[in-house]
Amino acid sequence: MDLKILEIAANTENHKIVKNHTHSSKNKNPICGDEMEIRLLVKNDLIEDIGYQCKSCVYCQASVSLLSKKIKNKKIDQIKSLFSFVENFFDNTEIKINKEWEDFKKILNKKNISRKECLLLPFRTISKALKFKS
Repeated sequence: MDLKILEIAANTENHKIVKNHTHSSKNKNPICGDEMEIRLLVKNDLIEDIGYQCKSCVYCQASVSLLSKKIKNKKIDQIKSLFSFVENFFDNTEIKINKEWEDFKKILNKKNISRKECLLLPFRTISKALKFKS
């Protein structure tokens, strides 16, 4: 187990319920059973707040922790490039990531490919809440 994953997962500042949310979604990883619920407060296409609840492995927890921290106070259009990168990361080694999203290299790397579905669950849950096309 990578200690960086544990360190990221330990940051639970957004592990909460956003009561006045405008978008929400629940999702489940059919492979391992990880479950996630995400609630977002979006105003003027800006993610003002995010809260998550999960019953999941440490890889999924690290992914949602980092994601929730990084997309708060970002415009929806800004995060679309990140989501596109993440969905294609494990399939394409030539993809370049924008500098603002480089922290995701800590968890999204080839040595974690066996945990791909766990790492992608938070992204897919937010995509579902925001109705991004997959």
